[in-house]
Amino acid sequence: MTKKPHASCVRFFFQQFLTLVTLHLIIYKFPMAPTGKDKLIDMIKTGASMTLKQQLQLTVALSTPAILAQMSLIVMEYIDSSMVGQLGANDSASIGLVASSVWLFGGLLSAAAMGFTVQVAHLIGANRSNDARSVLRQSLACCMTFSVMLALIGCLISGQLPHWLGGNDAICHNASRYFFVLSLFLPFLEIELLAGGMLRSSGNMKVPGMLNILMCVLDVVFNFLLIFPTRDITIAGNLIHTPGAGLGVMGAAMGTVLAEVVTCLMMLYFLLVKSRDLKLKGTKGSFVPTVSCMRKAVKISLPIALQQVMMCGAYIATIVIVAPLGSIAIAANAFAVTAEGLCYMPGYGLAEAATTLVGQSTGAGRRDLSKRFAHITVTLGVMSMATLGALMYFFAPQIMSLMSPVRDIVELGAQCLRIEAWAEPLFAASIVCYGVMVGAGDTLIPSAMNLGSMWVVRITLAALLAPSYGLIGVWIAMCIELWVRGAIFLLRLWSGRWSKKSIISSS
Repeated sequence: MTKKPHASCVRFFFQQFLTLVTLHLIIYKFPMAPTGKDKLIDMIKTGASMTLKQQLQLTVALSTPAILAQMSLIVMEYIDSSMVGQLGANDSASIGLVASSVWLFGGLLSAAAMGFTVQVAHLIGANRSNDARSVLRQSLACCMTFSVMLALIGCLISGQLPHWLGGNDAICHNASRYFFVLSLFLPFLEIELLAGGMLRSSGNMKVPGMLNILMCVLDVVFNFLLIFPTRDITIAGNLIHTPGAGLGVMGAAMGTVLAEVVTCLMMLYFLLVKSRDLKLKGTKGSFVPTVSCMRKAVKISLPIALQQVMMCGAYIATIVIVAPLGSIAIAANAFAVTAEGLCYMPGYGLAEAATTLVGQSTGAGRRDLSKRFAHITVTLGVMSMATLGALMYFFAPQIMSLMSPVRDIVELGAQCLRIEAWAEPLFAASIVCYGVMVGAGDTLIPSAMNLGSMWVVRITLAALLAPSYGLIGVWIAMCIELWVRGAIFLLRLWSGRWSKKSIISSS
């Protein structure tokens, strides 16, 4: 039987729900007017000289909505984890067990979309909007086909996946059902990722940011109604009768996919009808993929996709290492990974901005400008994640207590977070540097760097340390690996070898 949510979970839900709404309003009312941002972006296309102040202003204008959107995603994950955490260690572990596999499928979808969005960023930077729309049409056909195939694979393997990952009988059933539901709706996730990426490639960070926050709000509301049964809750001294479906883990899955469907449809509307550079309404063109477009997409996407497979394979290998340590370790590991998102949200937000800025600068043939944007975004990423890492170190127990009422999970997860806090500055460097290099169309070597660091350093050390130090040993291995990864990405950034000729001018 599904447990009644603890009062602290209910209070946390309403507090963070208000946080999500506030973030949505901040992005909507973001101080730089769209015309001001558009004028700065147009300076990239036209070859106009940009001062350092203008470069910083444009970087902040593009990255702030992306960072706030990342913040909303983390808040959503916190709320999801808090809600599921109230159901007990086994239900928490059932989601944690397949989390890395969910990331794998999401990473493949993201890689497929990236092959087209980078092309569009370069074309817009070169002032070739009609060609950008042509790539958009082809991307819709290709990505939909790919996502349907991936959804079928996910549904077919969902029954056996938890067993392959080493889960015990107490958690495999729910883990299988959770993965099946998420797999079934992968086409909606793919189109949402593609549409959001296209909007960001055109310089529109505001709409994807707002819609991602809306998706989080919807996910929270759906989860609140679907996870728990009908119950009475007390708010400000008032007893309120709240309906609920009582679906538990399945409710968490249904809440996520319903939010994705709504967001997908809205993202498509803003892309196809409202976008200044990419709207297809009133235009004509073929959706049939061309050899040239597909060749460029594969050149960009394939290294990213292979990286996602190998990286998520490494995450899965980590889960296999953690699984024998028991449900407490599995749940603590999953919650700590979610909690760490508090730190890396500015890194991923700045990486998105870096991909757009470097992509458009590269498309415009302005390599010096792309290098300046690269250094600006990486510096801001390192500074912001170092600050948040320090906060995570001091408040680790309080952060983990938001995830689970189980004392052992909280204590173990807090130790993991304090280890990881030391890695945040160099983790930031690797995240933002990768965004920079993707924007330039340089994906092969950075992907190989990610893979080598993960498999050679992290997995090897985790396998050696886990038998003696348990989950703590796994997180020590993670911390050391992130130091190595950040260092090699900084070396490549400073070498300048990532800066390439635009792919749109290549055969």
